[in-house]
Amino acid sequence: MIHVVLYEPEIPANTGNIIRLCANTGAQLHLIKPLGFELDDKKLKRAGLDYHEWARMQIWDNLEQCLANLDSKGVGLDAIYPLTTKGTETPHTSDLNRPVALLMGPETRGLPEAVRMLFPQQHWIRLPMAENSRSLNLSNATAVIVYEAWRQQGFKALL
Repeated sequence: MIHVVLYEPEIPANTGNIIRLCANTGAQLHLIKPLGFELDDKKLKRAGLDYHEWARMQIWDNLEQCLANLDSKGVGLDAIYPLTTKGTETPHTSDLNRPVALLMGPETRGLPEAVRMLFPQQHWIRLPMAENSRSLNLSNATAVIVYEAWRQQGFKALL
């Protein structure tokens, strides 16, 4: 199982694209409040097209609730991989061939240090980029990591 956790997402179109990604891969999507948009936002709906009905999505008031839920599903702190430019591992060097949660931060500021520090530093992952690059679009970065985790899991049905 792959869980995608969006911590305080800000841009509706990115979340819509990630809804579509999760619907097409079978990943479970978790949204942590506060959200930077309303769930009926037309940009969210347009980006997600009609995939909302096939995506498994849960909305949490805070990260602690989400982490407790993940832990009850066998995804503890040692199976959560925050995406951060501070990471030394990449999705390709991380062992994602097990139930995992991929934690993404807000588009404009990334994961706060206090959140990052909740997880083992050897699980902090980054995406390799050309020198002097700042970041990738959140939905693109999420797609890269989800597909690498799914590849490592043999593209087995995740539902």
